[in-house]
Amino acid sequence: MSTPQLVVHRDKELMAEAAAARLITKIVDAQAARGSASVVLTGGRNGNGLLAALRAAPARDAVDWSRLDLWWGDERYLPEGDPERNVTQAREALLDSVPVDPARVHAMPASDGPYGSDVEAAAAAYAAELAAAAGHGTHRSAAGAAGGRVPSFDVLMLGVGPDTHVASLFPELPAVRETERTVVGVHGAPKPPPTRVSLTLPAIRAAQEVWLLAAGADKAKAAAVALSGAGEVQAPAAGAYGRSRTLWLLDAAAASELPRDLYPPSSA
Repeated sequence: MSTPQLVVHRDKELMAEAAAARLITKIVDAQAARGSASVVLTGGRNGNGLLAALRAAPARDAVDWSRLDLWWGDERYLPEGDPERNVTQAREALLDSVPVDPARVHAMPASDGPYGSDVEAAAAAYAAELAAAAGHGTHRSAAGAAGGRVPSFDVLMLGVGPDTHVASLFPELPAVRETERTVVGVHGAPKPPPTRVSLTLPAIRAAQEVWLLAAGADKAKAAAVALSGAGEVQAPAAGAYGRSRTLWLLDAAAASELPRDLYPPSSA
């Protein structure tokens, strides 16, 4: 378990630009070291804001997009191409503008795909895809949970919800208590749509670095709770951490309720 580090930016635009620059550096370094990189994307306004900033960054051309594996931390279980799906939004924000290898864009299954309404089967299929990638010779792997393996992602990004949820792991719901599986179907999510697919906390913790993104005053209470010793069942963001680094990227509004001993004096 890595101790959370905080970086607080003046506003959400600067946060997105700085996070995009940070991500480019991590990808380039991983590709230089191993030939490829593996990143888990997140949706929501902050995740999509980061992708849009990455698209606009001149340094994006330093990335070899053909040697980048992209995964998702969660997905709304909706038909392919639905505008509410994270992968649809990611394509619009970034992926349609860069030469990614389609075979290395690992979207979670859609509700009109081969699994139909069976979200548990869709989750199991994504877990199998992760396990297969973890066993590939070019991927480092890590134990995501008992009986499941996932790639040792270079960076796994998560947006933090106002209720402290990350991915589709909501406070007190069964998915946040999962210890055996790496991917689960989520039923009865408190925000629409109610049916989703999500990585579990054990899978998240297999990442080398976990970055939690929070911007806006509506995220201030969640950040304060998650960073003040709350339990992961009550505050899932508190249970999200990387093997080598856990980085909270916030704007000033999201950091406004943090205890002063947590608020870094030299914030960006």
